[in-house]
Amino acid sequence: MSVRPSPTFVYNPPVEPFLDIVHEDEDLLLVAKPSGLLSVPGKAEEHSDCIEARARTYCDTARIVHRLDMDTSGIMVLAKNAAAHRHLGLQFERRKTNKTYIAEIWGELSAPSGTVDLPLRCDWPNRPKQMVCHEQGRSAITHWEVLEVRDGISRVRLSPVTGRSHQLRVHMLSLGAPILGDRFYATGQALESADRLQLHAETLTLHHPNGGERMTWVSECPF
Repeated sequence: MSVRPSPTFVYNPPVEPFLDIVHEDEDLLLVAKPSGLLSVPGKAEEHSDCIEARARTYCDTARIVHRLDMDTSGIMVLAKNAAAHRHLGLQFERRKTNKTYIAEIWGELSAPSGTVDLPLRCDWPNRPKQMVCHEQGRSAITHWEVLEVRDGISRVRLSPVTGRSHQLRVHMLSLGAPILGDRFYATGQALESADRLQLHAETLTLHHPNGGERMTWVSECPF
């Protein structure tokens, strides 16, 4: 789910590059979304600039299949025709896709790798924030692996099994290691140590809608 700006938030998305195309064929348009740009338009007119709108200036049949939070950067796929949109939508619905993310988190984890299995639901009084809830939450699972540790900051690769809103942010917070620059969940030095959310969708793996070949696309991490 893409996070909409709050009424007091000044939406000023980056404009260079206008649309960073990673791959294109007759069915698919793979792009690298920058941090600060919505995946789909917000309700207000000033929030109309988004990946979907930009993609449609390039290909007027392009349609969003999945979303990234506004603050998250990285690889996204759009469908260029109705058949591809249906095929990809079913893959996401049935968890036939795989995604990995790179994140920088505050602190050091207790093991080189692990799994967070904590159900999540919306924290209604504090929307769009999410929270762990064992009674009403929906299943949420994230695998994590430490790549590097330096000066009390850990670089990790995150592999979500599910795709809940804010899943990676809340799961890292549950380990006592908020993602750097996270304006919703980080505080103090963890918030102030980065000028953007240090979360990037690095890879996306799926079956091509034309022929079914399993393919992986990569967006290099900018931090």
